[in-house]
Amino acid sequence: MFRARTERVIKTIICEIVEQCEKRGHSVSETLVGFMVKAVVLNPTNGFDVDHTLSEEDVQRLKQLCLEKLTEETSPGLDTIKMQLYFEMNYASRHEFLAEIHRILEFKLSGVCREITDNRAKSRDDFHTLYHQIITYILLRSAIGSPANFNCVQDTNAALQSVLPLNDLGAFLVLLKKDKEQQLKELTMIVTGIRIFNEAGKQNEEVVSLYKLMPAVLQEALQVGDRSIKNELSITERLVWRYTAVLEKLTHPNIQPVQCEMPITQLKQALYNVRQHESFQKILQSDASICCQRMESRQAKLSSLLKQLRETVQPNTAVPGSTVFPLFKAVTKLWFELQDEAELLHILSNITVGLKPFLVSQAKRFSEAYLDSLLVATEVKTDANRLAASSDEQIDPTLLNTQAWLLPHGSDRLKELPLEYNGFCGYMFVNRDGLLLPGNPSIGVLEHKERFYAFSSREAALAFASSPDNFVAQVAEKSKFFPELFQLLKLHQQLPSTRSSYSEQREAGQSLWPMHINKREIGIQTVTHPVETHIDKSYEWNEWELRRKAIKLANIRTTVTHSMQTNLSHMRRDNVSQTWLPKEATSQTMSESGSNVPKPQTYLHGLRGQRHAEVLKVDLTRPVEENP
Repeated sequence: MFRARTERVIKTIICEIVEQCEKRGHSVSETLVGFMVKAVVLNPTNGFDVDHTLSEEDVQRLKQLCLEKLTEETSPGLDTIKMQLYFEMNYASRHEFLAEIHRILEFKLSGVCREITDNRAKSRDDFHTLYHQIITYILLRSAIGSPANFNCVQDTNAALQSVLPLNDLGAFLVLLKKDKEQQLKELTMIVTGIRIFNEAGKQNEEVVSLYKLMPAVLQEALQVGDRSIKNELSITERLVWRYTAVLEKLTHPNIQPVQCEMPITQLKQALYNVRQHESFQKILQSDASICCQRMESRQAKLSSLLKQLRETVQPNTAVPGSTVFPLFKAVTKLWFELQDEAELLHILSNITVGLKPFLVSQAKRFSEAYLDSLLVATEVKTDANRLAASSDEQIDPTLLNTQAWLLPHGSDRLKELPLEYNGFCGYMFVNRDGLLLPGNPSIGVLEHKERFYAFSSREAALAFASSPDNFVAQVAEKSKFFPELFQLLKLHQQLPSTRSSYSEQREAGQSLWPMHINKREIGIQTVTHPVETHIDKSYEWNEWELRRKAIKLANIRTTVTHSMQTNLSHMRRDNVSQTWLPKEATSQTMSESGSNVPKPQTYLHGLRGQRHAEVLKVDLTRPVEENP
C-alpha cells in the first residue's frame, strides 16, 4: 500500500511539472520530466539527501528547479537529454525494425485480404470483381506500381492470367480461409517474379537495376544511400575534435584558465552534446553500411538469377511451371529483401534528420569564430591521431601479476569488449574535470571486477590501476553534475535508481528512495522440493472478485433453473441421474390373531308363478359360532 501511494504521489508531481511547462510554452513528456527530477535530486549542488525525508518545502524547491532546467533556453545539456530520449524512442535493432515493417505491411493488406477470402462470388460480375481484388492485393504487396495505374494493372493482369486464369477462379473459392491466404501469397510471389523478369528483359545490361520499380521515397533513400549519414557524422566529428582541443587547453593543469565569454561548464555541455550525437551517428552509420552491403549482395544475386531465367525461358518455347515457378519465387524473395533494406535505410535516414535539431543550442552559444579564437596556436587532433600517437605506449607485461590486464597481441579481440564509460578514459575525465578523451585498447585494457577500462595514455592507465575503486566512485560523483552523462557514459548501474520510472517525492515525512536495494552476487543450494506444494484453485486474492461471487450465490437462492429440449437439441448431451434403491424392512409383533365374518345370504320365496302368493324371506346366513 505504501509503495502504491508513493507511486501515485510521484505521478502527481510529474504531471504538475508537465502542466507548468505547458503553461510556459514548453511541451515536454512525462519521461523527460521524470528523468530531470532524478537528475536534480542526484546533483550534489542542489542539497537533496536521498537518505532522509523531504519536507513540503523541499518538494516545492524540487519542482522549481526542474521547471528552470526544463524551460532553459539554448541549453546544450537539455538538448542532449532530449536527443537521448528521441533516439531511445525511435531506434531499435535491425530485427525489430524489419519485424515492424512487415507488421505494418500486413496491417495495410489485412482489409483487402479479408475482402478476397470472405468473397462468395456467384455471378460473372462477381468473379470479375474478385479477380480485380486479387490484382490489387498483388500490386500492394509487391509495391511495384499502383492499383490506380492502368499500365501496372494490365501488366499484373497478364501475368496473373498465365498462373490463375479467370475460368479457374472457382477452384480458389472452394478453399478454406487459411488456404486462400496462403494461395494469395503464392500468387504474389509468382506474378511479381514474372513482372520483374519482364521488366529486366527490357534492359540490355549485364547487371540489371530494378530500383526504379520501387516507390519514389525508397528511390530517394537508395540514391542517397548512407552518404547523408556519413556527411552528418563527418561534420559532428569535426566539432568533437574542436571542442575537445578547446577543453584540453583550458583544463590543462600547467596552464592558467583564460578569460572567456562563456563558462567552461557550457563548453563541457557542448562537448557532451556533440559526443552523444557522434555516438548515435556511428550506430546509424554502422547499420546503414550493413544495409548497403546487403543490397549490393542481393542485387548481384538477382542479376544472376534473372540471367538464369533468360536461359531457361526461351521465346516460342513452352516451359513447365514446375521449372520456372520456383525461379520466379526466388526472384520475388530477393526483391522483397531489397525492399526491406531500402525501407530500413529510409528509416535510418529519417532518424539522422531527426537528430539534427538537437545540435542547435551548442551552435548558437559557440559560433565558429568564437571557437577559432579559443583555438589560436592550438593543434586540433582527431581521434585517429590520438589513437595512433598512443598505440606504442603499451603496458609493461611485468605488471600483469599485480593487475588483470588484457593486451592486444595482434588480435582485434579487445575491440569487441564492452568497455566502460563507452570507451572513454576514466582517468582523464576525473583528472581534467570532465574532459572526454577516447581510450586506446592497444595500450592495454584493465579488467577490474568483471569490468573493462580503456585509457588514453600509459600514464593514465597506471594511475587508474593504482586505485580503480576510487576513480570509479569519482567518475560516478562527477557525472551527477551533468545528467546527460548517465547515457553517454553508460552509468546506469552505478547510480541510485527507483522502483517506478524516475523519481522525486513525496509527502512530508517520507523517504525519497523507499525501495533502495543493494545487489550482490551470491550462490545457494537447496533440496529439491523440500515442502510439497499446495495450490488452492478456489483461492481468490481480489476482494471485488469475492464480492462478486457472494452476490452471485445470494442471487441463486431466489432463482429457478429452466431447461428444455427440442427435436434438434435432444440427444446432444449425456444426462446422468442417481437415486437410492428401495429399502428392505421387516417387523415382528408379540402375538398373532385373526377374525372371520360369515357371508350374508338371503332367499326370497314367492316372487314368480303365483299372482296372489305371499313373499317369504328366508335368512340363510350361517351363524358365527358354527364351525366351518
